[in-house]
Amino acid sequence: MSPPTDSIPISHLARAAYCPRQLYYARREDDFEPPPAVGAVRELADEYEANRSAPDRSLRERPIAVSPATYRSNLSALARRDDYDRLAAPSERDVFLRGRDCHGVAHKVLCADGDARDASPPTPTFVSPGDPPPRGVWEPQRVRAVAVAKALAWERERAVPRALVEYPAHGIVRTVRLTTRNRSAYRRALWTVRSMGGVPSRIRDESKCDACEYRTRCGTKTRSLKTMLGFG
Repeated sequence: MSPPTDSIPISHLARAAYCPRQLYYARREDDFEPPPAVGAVRELADEYEANRSAPDRSLRERPIAVSPATYRSNLSALARRDDYDRLAAPSERDVFLRGRDCHGVAHKVLCADGDARDASPPTPTFVSPGDPPPRGVWEPQRVRAVAVAKALAWERERAVPRALVEYPAHGIVRTVRLTTRNRSAYRRALWTVRSMGGVPSRIRDESKCDACEYRTRCGTKTRSLKTMLGFG
């Protein structure tokens, strides 16, 4: 199966879910390279087993976001997952996926023992360098998780019912299932990217602006006072 020519980068979908205007500026400046520190955090996703018993001194030299004791505790909880062995030693790493509507990288693809195509469905993961919410995952990461799952399903021609979001700076992994709600969030992001023309309207949740690298140049008002008074 060949995907359509308007396949969208998965990273664009995540940006659109966070703020369409942020995606606009990132596209305009071709600014999609992650900061240098991101790579060091993502390396932690390959060190779960070693770090479970690492001493405080070693962990303090790594880019973890919690105390060494909390980190080891989180990894101990992680090790109780049924898929821990595959998370710690995945079948595939940094897999480029090209789906029907989107394309991008799954940082890991976890396959069951035996022939990956005959066993239970594969599970893609996305490694986030940030902090997890108290429960679940942030919406942009839900969208990204659904996107990698759908792209993997398209490539492997089989259902992929879930994806994982790894937060290695905390030693936490969260599951994103392809529920109706999560699929809807993905479709909204897809529609947003495909329908984007000029500068998108500002989002209402201005708390997101504090962490946005474009906040100093995002000064265009979506509605002027004259427009609101009927003189525009």
